Amino acid sequence: MLLNEKIFKAYDIRGVYAKDFDEKFAYKLGLAYAQMRKDELKKEQSIKVVVARDMRLSSPQLQKYLIDGLLDAGLDVLDIGLNSTPTFYFAVAKLNYDGGIIVSASHNPAIWNGFKVVRNRAMPVGGDTGLEKIKNLILKNSLNLSKTKGKLQLNNFILDEEVEHSLSFVNTEKIKPMKIVVDAANSMGSPYCKKLFEKIPATLIPVNFELDGTFPSHEADPLKEDNLKQLKDRVLSESADLGVATDGDGDRVFFVDNKGKAINQAIIRGILAKIFLRDKPGSKIAYDVRPGKITQDLIIENGGIPVVSRVGHSLIKDQAIKENIYFAGESSGHFFLNMDIGCYEVPMIVILKILEELSTANISASEYFSPYNKYYHSGEINLEVQDKEVLLKKIIEKYKDGKINLLDGVSVTYEDFWFNVRASNTEEKIRLNLEAITKKTMEEKTQAVLKFIKNE
Repeated sequence: MLLNEKIFKAYDIRGVYAKDFDEKFAYKLGLAYAQMRKDELKKEQSIKVVVARDMRLSSPQLQKYLIDGLLDAGLDVLDIGLNSTPTFYFAVAKLNYDGGIIVSASHNPAIWNGFKVVRNRAMPVGGDTGLEKIKNLILKNSLNLSKTKGKLQLNNFILDEEVEHSLSFVNTEKIKPMKIVVDAANSMGSPYCKKLFEKIPATLIPVNFELDGTFPSHEADPLKEDNLKQLKDRVLSESADLGVATDGDGDRVFFVDNKGKAINQAIIRGILAKIFLRDKPGSKIAYDVRPGKITQDLIIENGGIPVVSRVGHSLIKDQAIKENIYFAGESSGHFFLNMDIGCYEVPMIVILKILEELSTANISASEYFSPYNKYYHSGEINLEVQDKEVLLKKIIEKYKDGKINLLDGVSVTYEDFWFNVRASNTEEKIRLNLEAITKKTMEEKTQAVLKFIKNE
């Protein structure tokens, strides 16, 4: 078995296939996950799990070995095959299964692969909530085969159910026959967008919808501005009303207006907060610590209760469930809804809500979103440092005259600017995000903070 322990991350398992792990690891992961769930559920039989995979070239083989491990451990497996991560979450939650694993490395380059692991209700298994235990079981080889092999079933229609579930959150008659360009980056947003747009009046203009694990068009990471160029150009050439981009495993969604300009995620998150507060007035709405003050503004303006969360999809979901938060949005494009069946990313519902909102407003996307561009953002700046913890302590001391929050890294707030500095989970790097009320202040304060970090 090939195993580099560093593939166990804070939120999932991820590394370079055939260098950091192999099929034998996938098999043992199945055995270890089964052992963990048996211990937690205090039973040996009748444990049901969902397995899925993305379009990466190594995914079919890894999925096969993973399923073999789960079956040999006595778990019953529902194989939903090639599907997005949100569809996988929906399957686990809707069918009330005991958990599951999807083979995917999200937006990482083609040579990577990995696994996202969940319990019942699609609750994520993170580094300190189970992945460490799974790793130790594998390293100690404390893995048991079952006397009774599990049963394997296939399901090819769960996506249809997820589409219908998503449609129930909007009035499709309100959606106008707009032209929408969607760039799926040859990845897993393609299947659900195809089916979704068949059910609504809007016209889909597909870009890079052919599933291809070599990513021939561009990286499947819309957070990088370069990867939005094709989408922006197509929106302009088609005179489209809106552009949509999805990432590698389809759990993140980004938007481009009719003028080909990327819409700030903090604005999208704030508008979604406004929309979901109509559904459940007075609800708690969460957003991560990275600057994006327009979100907080819109939550308060629309009668919601703003809640700040740590960065990371597993951490936000856990907090949303514990604190009864209805909707949450992360700066990286993850948008979560806390529903009766579970709490997880809902890109289809998000797309539908935005289309319904624009249709009702009866103005262009540019006209709708531009008034919310009130603040100026530095973008995320990554810097290599010698000692992350020492640096964070120095920042606390340097900026102690500001309002300091230590929820996730160091957040400092002044009247005219605010910033967050976080340490990377896996590298000797820190990540700076700064926002201000004027462009000049943003540029000056960003340079000042960077100069301090670099000790210049």
